[in-house]
Amino acid sequence: MTKPFNNKTLGLTWLLAASLVLSAQAGTAGAEPVGDPALGASGAVAAAPLIQTASKGGITIELDGRPLQTETLPLLVNGSVLLPIRDVFEALGAKLAWDDTSKTVTATRGQMTLVYRIGDPTAQLNGQLLTLPVPGQIADGYSLVPLRFVSEALGSDVVWDGDHHTVRITSAFTYETTIAWGVNLRSAPDAGSETVGEELLPTGSKLHVVREAGALWLEVRTPDGRSGYVSAKPKYTDYRSDTLADKQADELIAYGKTFEGTPYEFGASPNQTKTFDCSSFVNRVYEEILSIELPRVSYDQAKEGTEVSLDQLRKGDLLFFSARGLDIGHVGIYIGDNQILHTYSKEQGVHIEAFDGQWKKRFVTARRVF
Repeated sequence: MTKPFNNKTLGLTWLLAASLVLSAQAGTAGAEPVGDPALGASGAVAAAPLIQTASKGGITIELDGRPLQTETLPLLVNGSVLLPIRDVFEALGAKLAWDDTSKTVTATRGQMTLVYRIGDPTAQLNGQLLTLPVPGQIADGYSLVPLRFVSEALGSDVVWDGDHHTVRITSAFTYETTIAWGVNLRSAPDAGSETVGEELLPTGSKLHVVREAGALWLEVRTPDGRSGYVSAKPKYTDYRSDTLADKQADELIAYGKTFEGTPYEFGASPNQTKTFDCSSFVNRVYEEILSIELPRVSYDQAKEGTEVSLDQLRKGDLLFFSARGLDIGHVGIYIGDNQILHTYSKEQGVHIEAFDGQWKKRFVTARRVF
């Protein structure tokens, strides 16, 4: 059973609700298809009629003392405050998924999993039943769910300030990510954007990662309440995830492919891109895209990162082979689908070929460096 608000909730004790905004683009994962809102887009869940009550001056939302910009304006409906919960969830670091067949929303953050089917009187939090103050419903193209159980599931406090028509949310973030190298907090996921504050975020300080903003940026929040973006390159924080590694591998491989056909030259200088040998090519690609500084020669590169077995290979791993009478004399980049991106031949230069035949016979080790 959820707990009531404090005495400032002024009659909204059990009726604070939030609208779960879902995209109406057909065929998009997590999207709510366009349809008759009274039928809940599919006819499976009927929506109760809503009566909108005008609120003088409108309703605002504050998250940790700062205004929260939302996709749609909050409303006061039948004595309940309705909020766009997608914006709130994401601001609090949770991820949402929508199953249109069952009309079920799943929210995850860390070890927390919250599952709710629109229209049901209960939800599941890590397998335990929670009773909702009011059932969720679909109306006017939006799925509506109670904010009280959502906020408590995410460890946040929610207070309705009736005097100022303001919903005040106080988050309970876990600052789980450590800065490994001083980095700027930026206003947008772009190295050319303005910095948020004049000082670098120092090595050893903590961040909360709100989301992965593409392959190379993280949207974060600092303990002093600032929000912004920091580089997702491995050099700067200890944040790691399989989804981020996959995105970064795609960026790295796409950049490497731009050099296809570039001539091979043994001992090529790493300070230019007109020619490559195997290790200077790998060195260039990893440093340019992910700021990973590898040693110059393949034998030393094979000492970096962690060893992985062939059945654990993923895109972006380095493959090392015997060559020229050396235990390790060649390196290539694994790009998935049993293929290698590398260079060793003046005839072919940088090219892609299958990881089989001679390469399987000469294979020595695979290393993961991000």
